[in-house]
Amino acid sequence: MTGSVHYLTPEGKEELERELERLKTTGRREVANRLRRAIQEGDLSENFGYTESKREQGMLEGRIRELTAVLENAEVLEPQSGAQVQLGSTVTVAETGGTPETYRIVGAKEASPAEGRISNESPLGKALMGHTAGEHVEAKTPGGILHFEILNVE
Repeated sequence: MTGSVHYLTPEGKEELERELERLKTTGRREVANRLRRAIQEGDLSENFGYTESKREQGMLEGRIRELTAVLENAEVLEPQSGAQVQLGSTVTVAETGGTPETYRIVGAKEASPAEGRISNESPLGKALMGHTAGEHVEAKTPGGILHFEILNVE
C-alpha cells in the first residue's frame, strides 16, 4: 500500500507500533469473543450484540489498516540540534502579551496540542518552520492572525 509520507518522531512510531500490536492481538481476540457469545445467543437478525460486535470488528480492522499504512510510509524524524525550527524541534513561543508555551513540532499523525505536540501542518507549526529564536512570526488561523515571538529552539 503506497501513500503520502507520514512524519513521526521515534517515540510516536513506537507508540503506533504498540497500538497496532495490541489491536492485532488483544483487540482481535476480544472482538472475536464478543462475536462468539453473540452468535451463541441465536437469531442473528435481531441480535443487537452481534450487530454491534460486527460494527466494532469493522472499525478495528479499519484502524489496523490505517496504522499499517502509516507505518509503511513513515519517515522517522531524528532530533537534530540547530537554530532553526524543523520537524522534531521543541520550541518555546509567546503570543504577544501572553505567557510562554512550549511545543514539539511533529507530523500530523502524532499531533496532540493538549500534550504539547503540534503538527508542522498546523497554522502555528507552519509559521514556525525555518525560523530561529528571537524572531517574530505570524500564524494565520481561522480566528485571525496571531503574533508570536520565538523564545527558544531545541
